Amino acid sequence: MKLTLDKWIVVISLILGTIVQGISTSSVNVSLTQIMGNLGASLEDVSWVVTAYTAANVIMVTLSGWMSIKFGEKKYFIASIVVFTLASVFCGISTNLPELIAFRILQGLGGGGLITVAQSLLIKTFPKEQLGMANAIFLVGMIVGPSIGPTLGGYVTDNLSWHWVFFINVPVGIVAAVLSCYFIKEPQNSSKSGNLDWYALVLLTVAIGGLQIVLSKGQSEDWFESKYIIFLTIAFIVGGVLFVTRQIKAIYPILDLRLLKNMQFAVGILFCFIQGIGLYASVFIIPIFCQTLLGYTSQQTGWIMLPGSLAAGVIMPFVPLIIKKTGISPVTLSGVGFTLFIVFVWRLSGMNLDTNAGDFFWPLIIRGIALGLLFVPLLTITLFPLHSKDIPQGSALSNMVRQLGGSFGIALATTFISTRSVFHLNRLCDHISIFNQSTFQRIHSYTNFFFSKGGDSAMAHLKAMAAIKGSVAKQAMLLTYNDTFLVVGICFAVCIPLLLLFRVKGSGKNLERVEEKVESHIID
Repeated sequence: MKLTLDKWIVVISLILGTIVQGISTSSVNVSLTQIMGNLGASLEDVSWVVTAYTAANVIMVTLSGWMSIKFGEKKYFIASIVVFTLASVFCGISTNLPELIAFRILQGLGGGGLITVAQSLLIKTFPKEQLGMANAIFLVGMIVGPSIGPTLGGYVTDNLSWHWVFFINVPVGIVAAVLSCYFIKEPQNSSKSGNLDWYALVLLTVAIGGLQIVLSKGQSEDWFESKYIIFLTIAFIVGGVLFVTRQIKAIYPILDLRLLKNMQFAVGILFCFIQGIGLYASVFIIPIFCQTLLGYTSQQTGWIMLPGSLAAGVIMPFVPLIIKKTGISPVTLSGVGFTLFIVFVWRLSGMNLDTNAGDFFWPLIIRGIALGLLFVPLLTITLFPLHSKDIPQGSALSNMVRQLGGSFGIALATTFISTRSVFHLNRLCDHISIFNQSTFQRIHSYTNFFFSKGGDSAMAHLKAMAAIKGSVAKQAMLLTYNDTFLVVGICFAVCIPLLLLFRVKGSGKNLERVEEKVESHIID
């Protein structure tokens, strides 16, 4: 069965919602400097613009399964678009930082609903033989949105102002809402949601909110040297334990953790967490490397990232066809994706200060192909054991875990870079001595250079020492980023044997049976 024009319009409206949410997540980061200057905020204060959105987003992703069952997936999806779009307008017209943070929380609440419901509706829109295609299109939005966000955000910020980073969401949101109203049909769902458990909602907010703030602010606050980080960590642990206990016992839980009793789904959730670490950590590290060490602007960095994102978007729709035509097992194809991801980080671990933009092209293309081969098969075989009534909850759980994996990945990368850079700086400084002939000659050369530019010899010597210090610091950071890429590669190498935990055996024919099983559940 082929998709009709109406269903393709549904697909377009759903993918627009996913992409615009992804763009908003990453585009704001490149505008923070201009926001600081315009609103008179410090770097520490303006970072709450990102933290507030992320925390609200993850909380709503967790809650979205229950919300879609309670109010209907179509209604909830449209409501999420409207909230997200209105919040974008209010973010753009904000006149002070507290206003902007408040509206970013509202925007995060709207954006969290878009991710999970879009995935569930896509699965229910496609015919049974195209389940892999549905997941592929969903993942295109998940990956391409955050990847093109810095490019678009950098261009808009440089040529217009930071306000337009939010305003560009408005026309897309309006189009997605109108198309959804007219073309999406409310799927039949036999699940019951019950009344909202407000106590569980408070526990969820405390647990997820506390964890997100700890992961976002931990490094800058020196982790557990800060009392408020200790307090939030305790709040996260206590709130999380109480929330999990309540959800296991609840008849109509906000987040159905009982789905994890299914071994296949539980293994898939583990890999969702791993995927989040790899996707977000790599997207986080590369821009910092380009801007801090190579001196690229945000816009230039965005253009460097773009080809790899497009490669992921191009290959994902073809992955289901590759599995069916070649007979390769989805698990085997995922192993190939992990291997290519290892090749990608290994190539980047050899970068140096003479690296140019062209040197990133093929490694990032490899990354894009790896993401396509990794995400689509794993997501398909993760969701297939679930009955249609459990898909909203399963989708919510998988997306929440992926988001948390991303937060952990960024926090771990930030901490590793901070500590490892000190290690390399100390190690390099051990070799810097005026009694070392090479060092003496370099200082002498720099001193003569600065003296020739004017000024006395004492000032020229101070400038020479500062230049030596800056050069050593750059070399230390270069070694640190190389180590970071290698560590990410090692983590993915360790994950390859874990693929054996999946119980999907045989060739690509089994994927067809997997898809048939999912579709048979969906149309029950």
